[in-house]
Amino acid sequence: MHQMDPVASIAILLAAALIGGMIAHRLRQPIILGYLVIGIAVGPHALGLVEDLEIIRAAATMGVALLMFTLGLEISISQLREVGKVGVWGGISQILVTFALGLVVGLTLFQWPLPQAVLFGLIISLSSTAVCLKLLMERAELTSVQGRIMLSILILQDIAVVLMMVVVPIMSGEVKSLPLELAMAVGKAALFIGLAIVLGRWILPWLLGNIGGVRARELFLLNVLVLGLGAAISTQLFGLSLVFGAFLVGLVLRETRFVHQALAEITPLRDVFATLFFVSLGMLLNPEFLINNWALVLSVVAVIILIKFLVIFSVVKFFGYSVRIALFTGAGLFQIGEFGFILAQSGMDTGIVTDQFYSLIVSAAIITMLLTPFSMGLFSRVYPRLALRAASTSKAAAEASSSPAPAQSEPPRRVVIAGYGRVGQNIAQGLQDAGIPYLIIDIDPGRVSEARTSSRPRIYGDATNMHVLSRAGLGRARALVITYPDPMAVVTTAKLALTINPRLNILGRVHRKKESEELRRLGITELVSPEYEASFRFIKRLLNIMNLDSKERRRILKVIRKDEQIAEFNPDQSV
Repeated sequence: MHQMDPVASIAILLAAALIGGMIAHRLRQPIILGYLVIGIAVGPHALGLVEDLEIIRAAATMGVALLMFTLGLEISISQLREVGKVGVWGGISQILVTFALGLVVGLTLFQWPLPQAVLFGLIISLSSTAVCLKLLMERAELTSVQGRIMLSILILQDIAVVLMMVVVPIMSGEVKSLPLELAMAVGKAALFIGLAIVLGRWILPWLLGNIGGVRARELFLLNVLVLGLGAAISTQLFGLSLVFGAFLVGLVLRETRFVHQALAEITPLRDVFATLFFVSLGMLLNPEFLINNWALVLSVVAVIILIKFLVIFSVVKFFGYSVRIALFTGAGLFQIGEFGFILAQSGMDTGIVTDQFYSLIVSAAIITMLLTPFSMGLFSRVYPRLALRAASTSKAAAEASSSPAPAQSEPPRRVVIAGYGRVGQNIAQGLQDAGIPYLIIDIDPGRVSEARTSSRPRIYGDATNMHVLSRAGLGRARALVITYPDPMAVVTTAKLALTINPRLNILGRVHRKKESEELRRLGITELVSPEYEASFRFIKRLLNIMNLDSKERRRILKVIRKDEQIAEFNPDQSV
């Protein structure tokens, strides 16, 4: 029976995760919320159903490593480069300002000793890569502007952990030369990045090609799994962040021709182990400590949320992004990250912090993680209403102060394209070929610069902003095409556009049932689902391959289109 303990522990956790996830899904809450709460319930501080914590920690570590590995496979370097300035300089500014404010609050408000206040500032400057990544995936916002900004800042934070880990032994007196230790940490990071690039360009393609040539799926899967976990272990040997190594190898592997098969093979394993990671986070919370010190815990949580939200909002806004994107970035990054546990544990091991401080950090971290899904959902519901109310006020003021506009001599023909990604670029090219005038709106400076290079009419700005839409002249437009992959941005843009021109023809990109129902209530019937359109093209080509009669093909395609018009979108679809 002793040999069965690890198996029983994992089985209990998986069963608990299934129950927690199902309950969260039935309550229409993010599934990650169910994982965290059920982890609290089955953990050693509550029901105590799981006692073998070492095997759980190992499985959880594999989960976060695979999560970051697959993120590297999905996110291209060009996508991160598009938000490079806010990702690098904004991320550095966020860490420094948050650390300084945390240090001041720790010394003055909580009156902690200097080493403890320093550690508090470092810990709260980090956010949870795993939690944010999971939520962005669930919300289909991984490739949205705010999603890319969040990921770039998170990656920089993971790199900064390398330098933060040097601070703890310095404060405990174990390190004598700060410049030497910092130089060694930076040198290790540079060496690992160089090795990863060499592996990605020459060795990994050769290795995967030989394994793929065997045509054994299990060998290919094992190879990808060893690469992801091996990268994570290697970074630990270099004294770097575990998740940074896994992400970096995934990023270089993305440039090979094996990326799609690797992602398809590794995703199921990632989801299982990531589930154990989120459940294990919940297990760290001690309900007894929370009850006995609830006032202190709530004070620390309130301070963390206030500082991080205001700092991140200000940084993103400073780099020229809209209020909406700044709000959502702040709402998604105000929690404490998983590396805060490691810093707090290191501080406790070296004696610079107390057990109470460690329990306080763990409690605050879990609570902020639990609040993150609620904050992102709250802003998703509230922001469109606030934007619509502000738009109505602005429109009423403009109508009261302006004179009647002269009647148009000819019907409007221009099309406004909100979003200049791959879909928007293809639409613009098609309209240009057809000789139809159009105007592009995009918040991404890189894409606007690309449109300028192509001499295409464009406006830099966020289409969810009333003033930006007003500049686009929607009152004189024939149609508005909303191509954003971000569901909330599509709904908000449509609502604001209708306040400017209620008779405007709007074509919206949708992925989920919730957004499609809301858009239909607004009277927008021209909805395009990329998933459905792809399946329709597949069916059309298959009918040609099967040599069906042309009349029969047209009949079948007509039936499929009719069924699609009356059917509801699958609520589980995502980008």
